[in-house]
Amino acid sequence: MLDRFTGMQVFAKVVAQGSFSGAARSLGLSQTMVTKHIAALESRLGISLFHRSTRRLSLTEPGRLFFIRSQKILTDLEEMEQEVSAENQEPRGLLRLNAPVSFAIRHVGPILPEFSRRHPLVTVELGLDDRRIDPITEGWDLTLRIGRMPSSALRSRRLAQVDFVVCAAPSYLEECGTPRSVADLPNHRCLGYTLGDEISSARWSFGPNGERTVPVSGPMHANNGDILREAAVAGQGIIYQPTFIVSDELKSGRLVPLPLDVPVMTGPELHAVYAPTPHVPLKIRAMIDFLVERYGPVPPWTI
Repeated sequence: MLDRFTGMQVFAKVVAQGSFSGAARSLGLSQTMVTKHIAALESRLGISLFHRSTRRLSLTEPGRLFFIRSQKILTDLEEMEQEVSAENQEPRGLLRLNAPVSFAIRHVGPILPEFSRRHPLVTVELGLDDRRIDPITEGWDLTLRIGRMPSSALRSRRLAQVDFVVCAAPSYLEECGTPRSVADLPNHRCLGYTLGDEISSARWSFGPNGERTVPVSGPMHANNGDILREAAVAGQGIIYQPTFIVSDELKSGRLVPLPLDVPVMTGPELHAVYAPTPHVPLKIRAMIDFLVERYGPVPPWTI
């Protein structure tokens, strides 16, 4: 009979890697042995843990619940070992961290060397993704997300405020004039973010709660804020972006904020999101504390 605890470890690794073969490589086991562990779990529980297809592997609803509970057991064991072992009183192990692309490039990647110097026993795997990540089903220890946090079983900690600004290059304003009101924007070249809702490629919302909306259009749209920033710096049009993307350009004068008659929307908040476990692993606590220190009380992207 295969060991239940080992089976849970194998199961968690399959979820993290997204495949039986990836889990086998990570654990140093044969794919056949990984399959046997999962089959033994499913037989004992009387359920299917995964939806299987030739293209992807995803958790069933019972599998998702079992993953949450098994993560708690595995985390409790890790915490217990850390608490009773003097040599494990510092964070260690692989930390899988996911963050939005532009934010990660500008404000996560550059500070990771300092985190590694403080916690040399932690290895950070950084993933960049602008879509909303489920850390449980996709195997991330910690995700950074910008916006209102929906009610869910996930835990989160506020890290910082994210503000927005409407801006353009001096060359564009010399060529096309400076809009003084949001009603002027439909007559200008506006570069839109295709993944946005209130601030999209077709409409921009203003006022603290987005109560004033104007239609916009322009010669270019993109699903990445860095691309839009570079287009704006080149004089291609006006952008409405988070300050963490354009703060350096605003400070240098390559972009200038526009004096519109309606304020921008109240910015969303940056959160660290992680699985709901009663004992958060030391490596996750260390990263969250580090980010709180680096991003507060005044975020480095404040202008």
